[in-house]
Amino acid sequence: VQLQAFGGGSVQAGSSLRLSCAASGRTSRGYDMGWFRQAPGKEREFVAAISLNGGNTWYLDSVKGRFTGSRDNAKNTVYLQMNSLKPEDTAVYYCAAGTLSGSRDYRQYAYWGQGTLVTVSS
Repeated sequence: VQLQAFGGGSVQAGSSLRLSCAASGRTSRGYDMGWFRQAPGKEREFVAAISLNGGNTWYLDSVKGRFTGSRDNAKNTVYLQMNSLKPEDTAVYYCAAGTLSGSRDYRQYAYWGQGTLVTVSS
């Protein structure tokens, strides 16, 4: 499955963005999906995971209550709604597809999108 993430941009603190991840090739509905991010000079970090049918979600503690992961299997698209953005959310955000529901370990995800940059200024 090929993944393409988009929707990043440069915003001010307190703003919102919605990232999308479109799947092509093979449908994404057969995969658990995850969002990760990597800030300059830092390790890749789990952000959110969405189960196969979207019924279960998991989040990094620092984004709970601000970010919401969802998916539309009919459109083969996964979303990450990001509200109340903070400068520390600045990173390249990646979507990924795997088969272990709710995993926070990037090694459990076999397919990755190319990343979309989110920059939050104070």
